[in-house]
Amino acid sequence: MAEEEKFRTLREKMVEKQLVERGIENPRVLDAMRRIPRHEFVAPDLSHLAYRDSPLPIGEDQTISQPYIVAVMTQLLYLSGHERVLEIGTGSGYQTAVLCELAAQVYSLERYPRLAERAANILSRLGYENLEIHVGDGSQGLPDMAPFDAIIVTAAAPALPGPLRSQLRPDGGRMILPIGDEKNQYLELVTRQNNRWEIEQMVPVRFVPLVGRYGFQEHEPHTKPDDDSTAFV
Repeated sequence: MAEEEKFRTLREKMVEKQLVERGIENPRVLDAMRRIPRHEFVAPDLSHLAYRDSPLPIGEDQTISQPYIVAVMTQLLYLSGHERVLEIGTGSGYQTAVLCELAAQVYSLERYPRLAERAANILSRLGYENLEIHVGDGSQGLPDMAPFDAIIVTAAAPALPGPLRSQLRPDGGRMILPIGDEKNQYLELVTRQNNRWEIEQMVPVRFVPLVGRYGFQEHEPHTKPDDDSTAFV
């Protein structure tokens, strides 16, 4: 009980100091991040760092994003609770949990099977049921599940992937993603109105690369996902 109270206090401090004081004001986003036990999504030996203002490693050369970046990207989607959301890059599953709190249904696509399975186990243990986690090439999205009301991409692409554009709901669908090279990236907010696309450049960021057919090419060997997407949850 003492440890649970300690983490609850750290979450509250994270929300107030890292989010509210930096301009995050959506009450649904703030409440979700107050509730979700971020320390459950990192390795036990890193749990004491889970609420710090920084990303943390989760394996496979991937990271759990800085809390502020999670909040910024989620707030920009303006989720009301009725949406079908596609997440590219399940990673630790923390951003997935935030989306599950705020949307009706979440489809998450992860390149690395071990990360996908671990995230699925954590999310299931925490009681989330409104999601499916798939393994596959994130740059190609999940065309069989489209269209999506919102898409969030948690890895940087060199340009907006065409398949993700086409999977966004035509009448007001929103997508947030980092665009750029390895060193210079910006969050871009994409809004679709039929065949018209509005793109706003937001804040500078630093994400791992989106590796795939419509992203960056792989330079080092990793465990490859199967050709077909595999659902864990």
